[in-house]
Amino acid sequence: MISQLSLRAPGAALLALLVAGSALPGPARAGGQVSWTFAPSNREAAGLLDAGLRIYALSNDLRDGSIRQRGRGNSAGLSQRGRGNLGLVEQRGDGHAATLDQRGDRNAYGLFQFGRGAEDHVVQTGGESGATVSYGW
Repeated sequence: MISQLSLRAPGAALLALLVAGSALPGPARAGGQVSWTFAPSNREAAGLLDAGLRIYALSNDLRDGSIRQRGRGNSAGLSQRGRGNLGLVEQRGDGHAATLDQRGDRNAYGLFQFGRGAEDHVVQTGGESGATVSYGW
């Protein structure tokens, strides 16, 4: 009887290990993104962000709208309808996708993507300011 238990114990341990292993999560999927978006809720903070984005644009010799990309396989679109809008899309890395659609007057937005594979889409409807910074992997 003892010899039977000793032979079955390794088999039971192996079976327990296989069952426990199947309950464990699989390897992490490649790809993902973390983003930080700032959309001021009061007029004073919105004005400060607007001014900061406009100073950034001036110091980088950028006009009302600009798309700057470094890397491969990036895509971006910028649409502006209205007056006094400022839209900045900057992508560094590979495989990013972004759109910025500004409708109405006096919008300001900065969309900055780093790493690889980040995807962001923003719509502004008038008098808004905001910024998004994303990092993809």
